[in-house]
Order: sequence, then structure tokens, then C-alpha cells
Amino acid sequence: MTRAIMIQGTGSNVGKSMLVAGLARAFRHRGLSVAPFKPQNMSNNAAVTEDGGEIGRAQALQARAAGRAPHTDMNPVLLKPEGARGAQVIVQGHPVGSLLARDYTAEKPRLLGAVLQSFARLCASADLVLVEGAGSPAEINLRAGDIANMGFARAAGVPVVLVGDIDRGGVIAQIVGTKAVIDPQDAAMIRAFAVNRFRGDPRLFDDGERAIAELTGWPSLGVVPWFDEAWCLPPEDVQDLASFRRAGGLHVAVPHLGLISNFDDLTPLANEPGVTVEIVPAGRPLPANADLILLAGSKSTIADLETFRRNGWDIDLAAHIRRKGRVLGVCGGYQMLGRSLSDPDGIEGPAGTVAGLGHLDVETVLRPRKRLGLTEARHSASGTLVRGYEIHLGETTGPDCARGWFTVGDRREGAQSPDGRVQGTYLHGLFAEDAFRATYLAELGAVSDLLYEVTVEGALDALARHLEASLDLDRLLALAAPPVQSKS
Repeated sequence: MTRAIMIQGTGSNVGKSMLVAGLARAFRHRGLSVAPFKPQNMSNNAAVTEDGGEIGRAQALQARAAGRAPHTDMNPVLLKPEGARGAQVIVQGHPVGSLLARDYTAEKPRLLGAVLQSFARLCASADLVLVEGAGSPAEINLRAGDIANMGFARAAGVPVVLVGDIDRGGVIAQIVGTKAVIDPQDAAMIRAFAVNRFRGDPRLFDDGERAIAELTGWPSLGVVPWFDEAWCLPPEDVQDLASFRRAGGLHVAVPHLGLISNFDDLTPLANEPGVTVEIVPAGRPLPANADLILLAGSKSTIADLETFRRNGWDIDLAAHIRRKGRVLGVCGGYQMLGRSLSDPDGIEGPAGTVAGLGHLDVETVLRPRKRLGLTEARHSASGTLVRGYEIHLGETTGPDCARGWFTVGDRREGAQSPDGRVQGTYLHGLFAEDAFRATYLAELGAVSDLLYEVTVEGALDALARHLEASLDLDRLLALAAPPVQSKS
């Protein structure tokens, strides 16, 4: 019989996604069939699934940890922020429209049916479903119609483990305060707590654990020490971009745009011992000593292009190109590098055309229909195969497309300047391919012998061992229960 347990947090970014990935790998090692599930996620870092939809990147990593292909049922509601316009709403992998926050609140009760439907299908295929909450159940102003935390837990009858983050301080107040403010029936769904990201000897927090248990009545599952290899795994939250290590060697600068998306493209580069990936925050110039400036994807390209110019980065980029520096634009970054961006249907705002950065002789027209799918391409210069994905609005055409540096079937993909120093592509995931990454970095004077997929698998295995050593996983598994809808 299928059992389920839900990991909720005392706040955003307390490590829920990483814990669920580690638990999925740990219970898979124990011989269980495991599936991850997140009722509602908010992220512009999406993954494309084999069934033709998109889900949060964290759920794709969790699926990998569980030994499963990512599926739209693992994240039935995905919200993709669009700045002041609200968020695009993705239901079971496909967009259903854009809503302002106040309008989405009214829509949530109608989405619960789709959430429970996806959850039921997952339960039919697994021994254990690991559910991840979103934000915090202590956000009682969002409790009405909730589908992300206690609203889902109570509708599906899934017991909850509450996780606090000691690294940000005040973890006792985080956990005890959560019980103080939530509804007693919601509090009854919480069966245990855990403390995440402890630096030093976890035994130093023994008194803290006892205090939380006495004040809440919940048992502790343990204290999880800081996991040093977390940087090896693709991050989901934009604030985690700053965690990329500074290694030296080849210097890659990435402007941190407000609606940056699918930035997991950067993780394989950041794993390279001879590469420094520097995320450049707003208000700081692009570094003059960068070897490569990489413009990542964007959920709203026109708005981020305006931000790019407002920071003066257009001037810095032009100077970099005059110094014979290399530039790569991926997806939205590719569109920005062209001569113009047209939005005749007003998809991203008022209808019209804006000037691009002008470093590629191409033009982009945004279209309502999104191109979404897994893509197999071949690097034209080296013949290297790249397995990635495309997820974008817009069609890009122009003379520099004739120098497309990939082929997909019988079409050229991407564009590059006549001297090859400025390149653009719609392909995400290209740097996860070891052979292509080594070829690309060699052109920049760097040597790569990293096996990226092996590194990710090793980090997931290490995370599983880390949790086995610090959490009472036998007790956690015993707390998991058959969901309401699977009791028939």
C-alpha cells in the first residue's frame, strides 16, 4: 500500500527541496519505489518532461534521485513570476493563463482538483510519495484555499514533518512559532520536526531539540549538518545563484537579471575546477576581466532587456566585445543580443517593438505558442551530440542564423556573429554534456575533464548517506501513512 509523508518548512529556502531529493535517494537505496510531489511551486527554473510539459527544476532533480523520469504529475501547479504582471500559471505541465496574485487566490480552490488528481496517479505508481510544501504553513494570511501546505495535507490526509533552518538563526522560534500561529487542526497534521543546516557539532543543539519538543509536543527526527556538496546540484531558487564557488581560471560573468530563468545551465560550468562563475548583481558593472559574458534565460525578455540597459550593462558588454571577449546568450539572452524584439500580441506587456543589443544580426518576434520539448542537437563544428531542451516563446530569424552552430534534424539552430565571438542558442542543458562542454571551454583556453552527470549522481548518493547518518529515517518512514484517496 502506498504511503506518503510531507516535508513542510518554517519558511522559504530552508532546504526542503534538497531534503526531499536526499530522502528520495535514501529510500530508493532501501529498495522502495519513490516518487516526489510538490502540489504548487513558484519558480522560473523549469524542466521539460517526457510527457511534453514543464515542472519545477527541483522536482526534476528529485525525480532523478528517485530513479524516475520527470513527469508533470510531480508538480501539477507551477507559477512562473512575470514581474508586476503577476505569474503565468502552469497546470499539469501546460499554461492556462497569467494571473495577478489577488486573482490567483480566488482560483486556488479550483486547482485543488487537478492537484489531487495528479497526486492519486503518482500514488498508484509508488511505495512512497515524498511531498514538498511551499513557503511556510505559518503564512496564515494565505491559508484560505491553500493547496501548497496544510490545505493539501488535510485534503489528502498526508502527515507532515516540519523543517527549520538553523543557519538563518532563531530556529526554536521558527518551529515553536509555527505551532503558535497555525490552526490547531493544521498543527495536528505535524507529527515531527527536524532542524536543517547546522554548522559544527550537532550535539551542541541537544538542549534546543529538547526545548522544541517540550514546547510543541512534536518529536525530533534529528539535526542535519550543513551539506558541503550541495553546490554540485542544480539550484532552484534565484538566491542560490550566489552560492556558486569562486574557483579561479576561466572567468564567466553572468548578469543577474530580475526575471532570470533556467539558470541551471550554469551549474555544470560552476562545477568545473578551472572555471569561476560570477553572478553580477544589479548596480555593479560587468567585470572587465571576464573571458565570457553569459546572458541566461529570462521569463520576460523585454523587461529584463530594459533592466540590462538601466544597469549600464549594455555599455559594459559593448566594451567587452571590443576587447575581443566572448559572449553567449541562451534563450532570452539570445533574443536580447539581436537587433530587435517584437511583441505584436502584447504577450509580455504593451504591444510593440524594442531595439535589442545589436550584437547579432537577427530579429525575434514573440508568438503566443510556446516551443517546448526535449531536443537532440549536434554541434556543427565538432560533431558533438547535445541532449537538451527548448522552452521559449518567439521565433528568431536573420543573416546570423545562417551560421547556426547546432543542427537539429534538418534545421540550423542558434546564431553567431561572423567572427564567432558572439553566439546565441535556444538550447538549454548544453553544458551538461561533457564532450560539448570540454570542446567549448577548450576554445576559451580552459581544460575540462569533469564528468558532470557522475558528479551529480555522486552528490545525490552522498546526500542520501548524509541524511541516513543525521535523521531517524526509520521513524520518518513509520510516520508516513496511506493517503485518504488511496484507502479505497
